[in-house]
Amino acid sequence: MKIEQAFGIVIKKHRIERSMSQEKLAFEAGLDRTFISLLERGKRRPTVNTLFTISAVFETNPHQVVKEIENLLHKNKS
Repeated sequence: MKIEQAFGIVIKKHRIERSMSQEKLAFEAGLDRTFISLLERGKRRPTVNTLFTISAVFETNPHQVVKEIENLLHKNKS
């Protein structure tokens, strides 16, 4: 699994936990809905700015999101 894919899985999980649509997440983050879709499908590489922006919408720390990505990558490496 690539980092982009793991990032997508994690942000989709957070979005669904908060009952948010891609459109609502995009609006609150100031991003395009199609960009959110591409991120969730692992088709785009997020920047650090994107990580911080989306984390703020989810009211979590960026390092928490990164830790979830690391855990997912480690789990899939085994």
